[in-house]
Amino acid sequence: MNLDFTENRNISIPSYFYISGFSGIPHMRYYYIFLFFVYIISLLGNSCLMLVIIIDRNLHTPKYIAVFNLSLTDIFESTAVIPQLLDTFLFGNQLIPYGLCLCNMFFVFLSISTQSLTLAVLSFDRLVAICLPLKYHMIVTHRSMLVIIGVTWAVALLMVVTATVFISRLSFCRVIVIINSFYCDHGPLYRSACSSNFPSSVIGSFNPILILGFPVFFIICSYTCIAVTLFRITTPQDRQRATKTCTAHLIVVAIFYVPITFTYALSSIINTNTRIINLSLTSALPPMLNPIIYTFMTEEFMTSVKRIIKRRITFLSWK
Repeated sequence: MNLDFTENRNISIPSYFYISGFSGIPHMRYYYIFLFFVYIISLLGNSCLMLVIIIDRNLHTPKYIAVFNLSLTDIFESTAVIPQLLDTFLFGNQLIPYGLCLCNMFFVFLSISTQSLTLAVLSFDRLVAICLPLKYHMIVTHRSMLVIIGVTWAVALLMVVTATVFISRLSFCRVIVIINSFYCDHGPLYRSACSSNFPSSVIGSFNPILILGFPVFFIICSYTCIAVTLFRITTPQDRQRATKTCTAHLIVVAIFYVPITFTYALSSIINTNTRIINLSLTSALPPMLNPIIYTFMTEEFMTSVKRIIKRRITFLSWK
């Protein structure tokens, strides 16, 4: 194993990074097995949700384009995090080559960024649907929704590429660089450099504000406007129907943002193990729970599922 530095334009690049992971916690193998089953459920649940949206033409609406994109990012995020985590700790492959480490950081950050921005897009859909119902079909069209989703992917891609490029320009003075996380985390990685890391530190402070702070602020403002509108609705049936359409999205938002916001806000006082557990569960649980929540708490989607099952039973009976 060659652990010497690679010299490239005065940049010292170590051959490997060491992902330290948890320290001092017994029986962690069971936690990794739990994550494996969470990953399988996430794949099955999101794949089924996407399949139902594709099959049922009644779900070919702008809202369900965003829901489809959320399921896609869920699969993307869980696949970017969990298989690599299991390979690293369950099978003891904690030494990760330099190039693979940067790729791991790129895909994890891209998946988290796109999921956060997609949740903001879904809140925009609900905002227009409830506050401007007569103009909804003029504002939220198939084309506008596809453009908005395309912009969110482009913004996330631009930010993650910028962060990765600046990381690749850092020099490291150790033969093996230790990263105190469960993957090639941006913060621990750039803080381990021995060259000036000012651009990466700025990105490390700015990106969470743009990727997490702005979407949360927009979602809070959206649901404040939605709450005011609901109080003005005089018919209890209309108020109840509107509340049901928002409940599933609010639960998904809380599951994603609460743990990750808690982790970043208290990063200076929580220990490494707590930080790793919060971030790993944030990457694993929302992709598993999102399709379950949308299936059982959205009447429109449940109607589509029943319609598909009934159609399938009728087809089999004719055969």
